[in-house]
Amino acid sequence: MKHDPGEFAGRPFGMFVHHQGRGHVERASALIRTLSPRRPVRVFCARPELFDDLPSAAEVVAIPSLFEPTGRERPADWIDTPETLHCAPVGWPGIRQAMATMAGWFAEADPALMICDVSAEVSQLARICSVPHVKVVQHGRRGDAGHRAAYDGAAGLLVPCHADLAQPDWTDAMRAKMHFAPGLGVDTALPDRAAARRRLGIGTERELILVLSGGGGSGWSAAPLGVGARALPQADWVTLGHIARDWHATEPANLRHMGWVENVPDWLAAADLVIASTGNTTCQQILAAGLPWIAVPEWRYFDEQVEKARALSRAGLALHLPHMPSSADDWRDALAQVRADHDPDRQRATVSQDAAASTARWLEALAARLDAPIPIPLAGE
Repeated sequence: MKHDPGEFAGRPFGMFVHHQGRGHVERASALIRTLSPRRPVRVFCARPELFDDLPSAAEVVAIPSLFEPTGRERPADWIDTPETLHCAPVGWPGIRQAMATMAGWFAEADPALMICDVSAEVSQLARICSVPHVKVVQHGRRGDAGHRAAYDGAAGLLVPCHADLAQPDWTDAMRAKMHFAPGLGVDTALPDRAAARRRLGIGTERELILVLSGGGGSGWSAAPLGVGARALPQADWVTLGHIARDWHATEPANLRHMGWVENVPDWLAAADLVIASTGNTTCQQILAAGLPWIAVPEWRYFDEQVEKARALSRAGLALHLPHMPSSADDWRDALAQVRADHDPDRQRATVSQDAAASTARWLEALAARLDAPIPIPLAGE
């Protein structure tokens, strides 16, 4: 959606929004809807169709993916990649076009802030172009030169989780720039448990173990879930999301695969226990539901989900297992432990309903500070 700049007041905010997984778009959408309607926003994303119903002050611009080849590449992989870069292959026209589109807008619009969710390269592009940026910080082993350059050069760091989930290696300098926004962009409201169970056809006394597969990866394997379901035949085991079927798995009747569904809140409201990975949206929904949670990280770059699971365990919010249990005894032990350690009040306290509004206020205050003129003395004064 294009707009007349004369309709709005203030310099624009820019946003780079990664298109893999749900959390990036959800965060950006929540922020855009909460910012002042007079603050123009330009969003750069490889999948603009992921955005809908944005205010008139927001414009979404399609850029090529920074990660997916088009077939027109002339790779020169024999050239070393400097430590300050992660994904910057030589000879990719899509990357050139995407970066040129953003750099051209920097020169034209003089943005107040560029919010990067997430790319160390785009963060550094903004800094090189003399544009202040806010870097979204995710969990993971990100002490490398590329991430540190993005963090060190940022005007602010936006962390979409509660401060109790901070990593020990986040430095004092990083913490001084951080704004924690637990629950940002995630609808954590749940329906009534009894009503949800009626809609799903689940008896009031039947135990429901819910398995959630996130949207940013390849999903879970069915075999260990079959072992778990056989170990607890008195419970219904239901999976949501992608499940990789195994030829050797003999799945019992109390294990059902629902695939991708639109009524996840009903399933969470009806569940007695959750087994899930640790993507951002999944985390916030489970914490808000206050359910016993076995957190099993999926593979992600920089061990993002591993470090998130460790943070959840340190905070007493979930039982972290490095992989799915591989025997009936292991399943029974894990389920007993997570029930014994469960603290629903502690879980719910780590999600805020005010995350979008508080983040919008923080961004506006940061922009106002950056906009304050600093007199530069003339030579000889």
